[in-house]
Amino acid sequence: MTNKLLLINSYISCGKAGLGAMTPVLAHMGYDLYTLPTLLASSSLDQDDLQLYDTTDSLEQALRSWQDLGCGFDAITTGFIGSERQAKLVGLFCDAQRKAGISVFVDPVLGTQGRRFRGIDKNAVNYLRQLLDVADVAMPNYTEACLLTGAPFAEAQGMSETEAYRLLDCLRRMCPKSVVISNTTVDGAGAVIGYDHERDERFLIGFERLLPAPMGVTDIFYAALVGKKLAGLTLEDATAYGMHLVKDLIRKSQGADGVSEGIPIERYLGSLRR
Repeated sequence: MTNKLLLINSYISCGKAGLGAMTPVLAHMGYDLYTLPTLLASSSLDQDDLQLYDTTDSLEQALRSWQDLGCGFDAITTGFIGSERQAKLVGLFCDAQRKAGISVFVDPVLGTQGRRFRGIDKNAVNYLRQLLDVADVAMPNYTEACLLTGAPFAEAQGMSETEAYRLLDCLRRMCPKSVVISNTTVDGAGAVIGYDHERDERFLIGFERLLPAPMGVTDIFYAALVGKKLAGLTLEDATAYGMHLVKDLIRKSQGADGVSEGIPIERYLGSLRR
């Protein structure tokens, strides 16, 4: 089993999102985790009165230090990337690691529900497109897939299955391998669509929308997907596992204290079947 996993993402001080949502899931699944924060944020990127602290200088120094020390990992995930400079640094690092046989999972964080997150650079679409080129699995949500491809956002009415696969194929032209697009609406129902380059197969998995969805659920979903994919499941089965886990956690946490700041994942680790 792949054990040493590097998480490159934002750190949210008040709220279970970014690294705070991913690390409990993957640690419970048995991975040795290493983290590289791309941003320190006071709260999630869709909250008011958001305070941000850029970590690009320390990120660059860490990558240089790891190279000098010969540090290595078995897999890498990337999430929030806050600038073109960060994207270049992370992209070069991930490209070198992938050429050495390391799996790279890229979540191109841009926004949700048709809107950009606060703190997202105006040029983010361009530099995140370049980052997709080093991904073994690209994992945007529907909003991000539309922004990256230039496709019209049609969340209210959703897409037909044909339109959904057309969007998937557009994104595949930017990512050389596998793609998973979360939180889409296909034929009036929630769905996650994907393409597994290892099996040369597309898939569509429906889901029931449970509202309101707490912050950080996408990070939990991606963490579970990555963990199960690295453990040997197919991309479709790993995606289905992540979807079922999120559904279970949302239901269990409804009405719990503090859930407005994200699912208190540590309380529900028993839901994570290894």
